[in-house]
Amino acid sequence: MKNTKVVISKKKVEEYPGELLVTLVAQGTDNKIIGDKLLDPILKSLQEFKEFTAKKDQSIQLFPSIGQFGGLLQCKRLLFIGLGDITEISDSKNPNEIFEILRTAGGIIAGHCKKNKIENVGVYIPELKKLDDVVVGEYVAEGILLGAYQFLKYRKKDEDVYPGLKKIEFFTHANKSDIRQGVDRGLNSALSTCNARDMANEPGNCWTPQHFAQYAEKAAKKLKLKCTILEKSNMIQLGMGGILAVNKGSEEPPKVVILEYNPEKNTDTVLLVGKGLTFDSGGISLKPAQGMMDMKYDMCGGAAVLSAMEVIAKEKLGVSVVAIIPSTDNMAGGGAVKPGDVITHYGGITSEIENTDAEGRLILADALAYGIEKYQPVCVIDLATLTGAVIVALGHHHSGLLSNNDKLAEKLIEAGKTCGEPLWRLPLGEMYVKQLKSEVADLKNTGGKSAGCITAAEYLHQFVGKVPWAHLDIAGTAWDFTEKSYIPKGPSGVGVRTLIELFRQWEDGIS
Repeated sequence: MKNTKVVISKKKVEEYPGELLVTLVAQGTDNKIIGDKLLDPILKSLQEFKEFTAKKDQSIQLFPSIGQFGGLLQCKRLLFIGLGDITEISDSKNPNEIFEILRTAGGIIAGHCKKNKIENVGVYIPELKKLDDVVVGEYVAEGILLGAYQFLKYRKKDEDVYPGLKKIEFFTHANKSDIRQGVDRGLNSALSTCNARDMANEPGNCWTPQHFAQYAEKAAKKLKLKCTILEKSNMIQLGMGGILAVNKGSEEPPKVVILEYNPEKNTDTVLLVGKGLTFDSGGISLKPAQGMMDMKYDMCGGAAVLSAMEVIAKEKLGVSVVAIIPSTDNMAGGGAVKPGDVITHYGGITSEIENTDAEGRLILADALAYGIEKYQPVCVIDLATLTGAVIVALGHHHSGLLSNNDKLAEKLIEAGKTCGEPLWRLPLGEMYVKQLKSEVADLKNTGGKSAGCITAAEYLHQFVGKVPWAHLDIAGTAWDFTEKSYIPKGPSGVGVRTLIELFRQWEDGIS
């Protein structure tokens, strides 16, 4: 994926000799298929058979060298992908729907390449009514790169395994520098998401807190970010009792990874916090064996935050951002924290541990309290695979959003819509805080079975004070996300593109 070459071709599309050329078409009136004028002879022929009508997500592959169109194109295969009714596309008042259609088309291209082991593909952007070529380039490129994702690091090289896309060549009538800009935006978003997927796919023995730290240090050096790593001794000195408690049963020391991005112009600071739980056994409150292997994905919030920071810095976006990833695993070693123990968080709030498997909120609470005190952000956003309860509430189709600030929540919801990562806002309130009251400490770390996603968020809420804050519970979408052409089985990289879109559109902040 990282080695895929993407070019904007200077050649005529008729001269492209590659294995596969792809173009987009739409439905017009009277069953007419609308596409680029160059391909009208082929499209008119297709209409006679009515097997392909350019419905949304419909595709058909032809072999131009066979039959009457042999002199029209040089490519070996020609793939048409339908976008649906051109009137609906042209009249749509919701550009996000168009973005998703294009992104999905990109994923279909990637799937076709995987199926046929095609390593080089040409993409012909047609002149279609009211469809901006730059937008087409951005979202089709994003969909292709997202859809082409594979994790083959630990597999033996095999001729039967698709090696991946080596080159994507775009053909367009539009200004090539404009198309390049759109394509680059799509690539930045997609590759960053794929980096997060890579981190999540790493097994627990190969992605530890130390790996988070090493990755951040390399990114900081490359992108001129400030990187700070808090070690266990620093956490003891600072009183980060939540992280230290979760780490007590582990042989791997914890890390708190901090990256700071500051643009040339001084701006307000936004704080991002991502849960970096590199493996979650549940601790003493041991999880059942079935499905425990998926708990290597419990660091997807941290991966999302770290990956998004790379694009924020690369694109030199106009807002200061600090990212904090508290990282440890949660094991049941001899020193592990026990149900009934009382811990003291950064800042002095005490918590009774009812269930050691409710550990994510413990490490996030320390990071939130520390980050808010140290960096004085205008707002804070945390991402975490926090609760199974969010899956009960929303399935695998929406990430849960809980916030104490309407404008911040609205901005996140809009960013999620733009990139096809929908959020659904759930309530907060004092009635839920009551479920966290403890007889022996300021809080207890679970609020019972009812409203588990909300009480987990309310636990975090106690550590942010009046600072505008939003919590994204991505437990249902970080893996097993709604099936789409550009989302593979396994980790989805959810949250990365939402954060990127948020900061691309930041402008007036939340004031």
